[in-house]
Amino acid sequence: MAWRTWLVVLVSGLFITPALAEPETNVVPGRLPDDVTPVIGAWFWREETFQPEGYRKRLDFFRDHTVYNLLTTSCRLPGREVTTPGVHDQLREAIAYAKRCGMDVAFELDVRLAREAFQKAYPDELQEVLRLRTIELTGEGQATLRIKSEVPRDHMNSRTVPYLLVSSRLVRVYTFERGPGGIKAGTVQDVNLARCSMRKVADQNAVDVTIHCRPDMKGRTACIAVAFTHLTPDVFAPHLLDFQRSIIEQYGDLDLVGILKDEWGFPPCYDGCPQKNDFWYSEARAAAYAERAGGRDLVRDCLLMYLGEQGRQAERQAAINHFLDMSRLRNSLIEDHCYRLAKEFFGPDAYLFTHPTWMPYPGTAEFKKNGLHWWTATRNLAQTDECTPYCARTSLAKKWGSPVWFNQYYAKTAESYELNVWSHALGGGRINYHPLYPYEGDWYGDLLVRSRVMRAESRVRLLNLISSSPVDCPVAVIFGHACGMNWAGPAYDDVGLALTDKLWREGFYADLIPSTEISDPALRINDDGFVQYGPQSYSVVVLYHPEFEQPGTAAFFRVAAKGRTVLFRVGQWTRDFNAKPFDGKTALPAAMTEVADAPTCGDLVIAKLRELGVEPHSPATWETQWSRELATAAPDQRGHLRLIDGTRIMLSGKNNVEGDLIRAEFHIGRHKVFMDAVGVAAVRLDPNGELEAFAAGGLKRLSAPGLTIELHERLDIAYWHENGRPRGVIQGFETKVPTRLKIFCQDWQHLPLPSPAP
Repeated sequence: MAWRTWLVVLVSGLFITPALAEPETNVVPGRLPDDVTPVIGAWFWREETFQPEGYRKRLDFFRDHTVYNLLTTSCRLPGREVTTPGVHDQLREAIAYAKRCGMDVAFELDVRLAREAFQKAYPDELQEVLRLRTIELTGEGQATLRIKSEVPRDHMNSRTVPYLLVSSRLVRVYTFERGPGGIKAGTVQDVNLARCSMRKVADQNAVDVTIHCRPDMKGRTACIAVAFTHLTPDVFAPHLLDFQRSIIEQYGDLDLVGILKDEWGFPPCYDGCPQKNDFWYSEARAAAYAERAGGRDLVRDCLLMYLGEQGRQAERQAAINHFLDMSRLRNSLIEDHCYRLAKEFFGPDAYLFTHPTWMPYPGTAEFKKNGLHWWTATRNLAQTDECTPYCARTSLAKKWGSPVWFNQYYAKTAESYELNVWSHALGGGRINYHPLYPYEGDWYGDLLVRSRVMRAESRVRLLNLISSSPVDCPVAVIFGHACGMNWAGPAYDDVGLALTDKLWREGFYADLIPSTEISDPALRINDDGFVQYGPQSYSVVVLYHPEFEQPGTAAFFRVAAKGRTVLFRVGQWTRDFNAKPFDGKTALPAAMTEVADAPTCGDLVIAKLRELGVEPHSPATWETQWSRELATAAPDQRGHLRLIDGTRIMLSGKNNVEGDLIRAEFHIGRHKVFMDAVGVAAVRLDPNGELEAFAAGGLKRLSAPGLTIELHERLDIAYWHENGRPRGVIQGFETKVPTRLKIFCQDWQHLPLPSPAP
């Protein structure tokens, strides 16, 4: 769907007082215009959905009690792989009924939902994990070490077959002497596997590996590498893309608006990065690594990456960089392939949902699962989940040209959704409504009927009518992607969130962008001399910890220094991506200010923005929190923001989730606009100061240059232009449009509100 900026032109100098009458009857109930950003809800099928017309109860519920017009739909049930004909046939009926209810359907067609079918087709292409474990040796007898396998579970199989252990094999055994910097230089020896034996331990998902010791092994340490194979496709499997195509092709005859790929990557890895001595592995990956790294042996480099060796620190750093970057690139390739298949089979406007974020924080778990590939996981709409930092949400919206970002959100209580609907909107985003979780009752009913979150969402969606522009963020923090992920480097697990948080808390919203995006056309120097990402140009850019960067990073900033964006740098740059010595300070422009640390940099950036006259948004005084350690700045439930196209927005739902009273005065250049509304007040003026667009919940009065609107009853209302023709929406107003109001717009649409709780 090609979204456009929707404008409104009102006749100047009129004072309007509406009367009451019948609504128009030629409008699909609950539908926004087709080219407007949708309102999204998540629909998870249960076994009763497969009963005859078993989908109707839930779809009727969504129709009556929500403002959804698009459902991201999943079937994650035992015995219901997506290759099963019954799933396809029931989905066909559900789509047709959803259309009659005013909702489109996107469906999850992921290879992880057909893992048994993949195993049957390609039994030698399943995912392995290489576990490295150490044991001290004596000079005689036997040394036996038990190595246990995990049986991972995640959202894709929480109710079905987990990533079961399929097989195990002994891959390599090394011995070495320990030294103060890891392994003592020159002491690693490859043990002949004929001197070793492996025995499976029944019912324990474990193996016992025995080494038959020699006298010369006394005082040495052995590292045993065992590969455990799990019931899921290898990310590097040669036939993975073919299998992905075959699944989506089976559904190509259905009227879907898109497909889902959710939290893609390697299986769940809650232990963090490979320094925990587990590495996602396969023979296919080892071959790809050797080709990339000049013939290097991946298993041997896993030992190096795990323990380090005296005199080989640079080799270790380079190996880590290559290993994790190939994770990022391969997972990005698979995501992009899925995106293009959606377009191929369901049309050029088809979506790919949902979010590439798994553990919703740009930290160690994401490094291992997907190489922190969020910015190269192709999407139509920017999508994240749970507590993803807002700075990443906003930057993803810029990358994908998305008017808003969507965050799939769940919590145990409805009250949390009521807070987040306003916080999300103040950060330039929307909620994709996941049902209550964990929860034992009616997932959907207790959230959507007993809470008032849908009334709040109905007012927020008015903003989608008047603008297709994302939130304005005057700062970009470009973090060293390789440096942040490299556990043998100087700034492991630091992607700059302390800096972005400081800026957001002062109201200066900042986009977080990985340095790998410098090679993408989305990040460029525009004709006006500003660094730009998608539609966003930046007053200030901070290069954060550039250690291990490619030379192209320096070239980019040398060009940027000739323009108008103010440049800062935090952290040294002494080695390139291959960990070879590199004089980054000389390579970068002299105009880039070097700063000692993130707090100091934040102070300097804020001072510069104020000097430049950049207007802040409301301070981000709230937090989005995954844990005590993983909490980042978020907007409150009341405040103001500015979109890139100049739209000014005031939102408030702090005291009443349906919306607080707003009496807002906007100063836009020389002009002043006043709005008396509830929950939502938004306005945009054209370059001449004329009213171009507005949206309001519970509008009572609007005063703008040359125009005053006064209403006897409060109305949820929005005006815009479609193909040069003025359009209007009145929401929840079940009496006819006043005659004099039609002077401005003949083509009105009525959007019903969801029915209240029984």
